[in-house]
Amino acid sequence: MRFALHWPRTLASRLWLIFLTGLILAQALSFGAQYYERYQSTKTAMLGNFENDTATAIAILDRLPAAERPEWTKRLQRRNYTYLLSEHYPGVPLISDNLAATVAHSLKASLGRDYDLTFVEIPGPREHFQAQLQLSDGSPVTIDVRPSVRPLSPWLPLVLLCQLLLMIGCVWLAVRIAIRPLSHLAKAVENLDPNAPPVQLNENGPREVAYAARAFNTMQACIADYLKERMQLLAAISHDLQTPITRMKLRAEFMDDSAEKDKLGNDLNEIEHLVREGVAYARSIHGATEASCRINLDSFLDSLVFDYQDTGQEVSLSGKNGLVIETRPHALRRILVNLVDNALKYAGNAEVIIAGNPSTGVSISVLDRGPGISEDALAEVTKPFYRVESSRNRSTGGAGLGLAIAQQLAMAIGGSLSLSNREGGGLCVTLNLGSNK
Repeated sequence: MRFALHWPRTLASRLWLIFLTGLILAQALSFGAQYYERYQSTKTAMLGNFENDTATAIAILDRLPAAERPEWTKRLQRRNYTYLLSEHYPGVPLISDNLAATVAHSLKASLGRDYDLTFVEIPGPREHFQAQLQLSDGSPVTIDVRPSVRPLSPWLPLVLLCQLLLMIGCVWLAVRIAIRPLSHLAKAVENLDPNAPPVQLNENGPREVAYAARAFNTMQACIADYLKERMQLLAAISHDLQTPITRMKLRAEFMDDSAEKDKLGNDLNEIEHLVREGVAYARSIHGATEASCRINLDSFLDSLVFDYQDTGQEVSLSGKNGLVIETRPHALRRILVNLVDNALKYAGNAEVIIAGNPSTGVSISVLDRGPGISEDALAEVTKPFYRVESSRNRSTGGAGLGLAIAQQLAMAIGGSLSLSNREGGGLCVTLNLGSNK
């Protein structure tokens, strides 16, 4: 089975991996070199001290009376070796490639010229050997040695751990500094809204970050200018078309009554309606420029529904929440009028339902029992001039801009539209507004 290594998916994870791996490897290499150097230095110092100390100790014991030697062996013992006034323990021959053999060779170099030495290794969990010799009076002395080299101080692992934590902290700070501008740029791109005032990125910081921020701010300005120009062009064309259409309608009035006159009048009415919708769509982009004010939402919806009921339209209102919200009332009214008009056009009645609270936001739904919209077309109907031909044709007077205008204005006031089909038939269009009070 083959295992493939894959890079982490996020840039932060990759930087973490590269920095930490490099720092840990560099730290391990530095620690290994330092450990080896300290081991060799400690070993050399230990062997030098051992040679001098054992030579001095044996010389003292050789010159002392036999009765005083036991007392002096206690004074001469060290952490790694002691002196026994007896023969060595049973053991095995020394291995020539371990630390005990190196220490034994050093001991033989210091005492071998004056004494005959016998070495045995004592089996056990750690290295242990004994060297036996005879003093000038024939008394046996055994040097019991447990060689060990301690190149590291007990506090050094704690220092290394603190150093590792410091490196992790520095890596975290470096990754955060490197990633933060990219995160801000990605968030700004994600929230880019041509209908809202552009949010300028901070152009301070490193040269690359400042360059990217300037490029993004320039791109925002270009998009805004481009959309403004296109909307102005659409508004100008739609507005200029109204004059010739009016002249054509006046001329048609002087024609003799005939079927052709009626068809021409219907076509002109349809063209005039389409032009007015185009002007309305072009002007909807300016919904964000309307001044905001606080309104009582219940009273606002009551007024809207009563206006329809006064003209004999079947429009009802359900739900009360007593919210006072800050919004652009003319844009909000235009959104709801478009939604209610659509419901009346295709179903003959409309139901307005308000729901929500100050913490979760408020939603206003417009429901009808019309033909509805196919599921694959729900995401397309808010696009300009998109029409569902199977049920919403020219005979209804639709130009494909009602929902597009509502969507444009909803974005301009900080909301969103969502569409869904109702069980049993019909359409539900919901305007979701942010929580404010």
